[in-house]
Amino acid sequence: MSRILSFSLAISYFLVVSTIVRATDVHYCDKNEDYEVKVQGVDILPYPISRGEETTFSFSATNTDNVITSGKLDIEVSYFGWRIHSESHDLCKKTNCPVAIGDFLVAHSQALPIFTPPGTYSLKMKMVDGKKKELTCIKFSFDVGFGSSVADM
Repeated sequence: MSRILSFSLAISYFLVVSTIVRATDVHYCDKNEDYEVKVQGVDILPYPISRGEETTFSFSATNTDNVITSGKLDIEVSYFGWRIHSESHDLCKKTNCPVAIGDFLVAHSQALPIFTPPGTYSLKMKMVDGKKKELTCIKFSFDVGFGSSVADM
C-alpha cells in the first residue's frame, strides 16, 4: 500500500512540476544597460501554452534602486519576427505598489485566441516608472502547442 501511495505522490509531483516552465532563455533588450529592475526569470503556467486556455507569465525580479510607486508594462509579441500583438498594463495592477527595494513578482494572465497558430513566439516586456523611465526590458521565446483541450472537446 505504501508503494502505491509513494508512486501516486511521485506521479502527482511530476505532473505539477512538468506543467511549469521557467523560461531560461531570458535576455535583456540592451546587454550594456544597467537596469534598476533585474529579472531573474519567467515562470509560464501551464506549459506548453494551449490556445484558448488561460496562461500565466510570472516575472521574478529585484528592485535595486528606488521605491516604485507607479508605472506600466509594455508587452510586444512577435511571430517569425513580425510584431503581431502589443498591449500596455498598469504596473500596480500586476504587482503590489509601492514596490520596495528587494524581490518582487509581476504576474500577467491571458488566454490566447483559439485561432493562434502553433509555434515559437517572442515576447518583449518593458517596465517603466511613472516618469516614463525604463526600469527594465527583457525578451524571451515561448511555444504555443498544437492542441487545446477547449478545441478538442
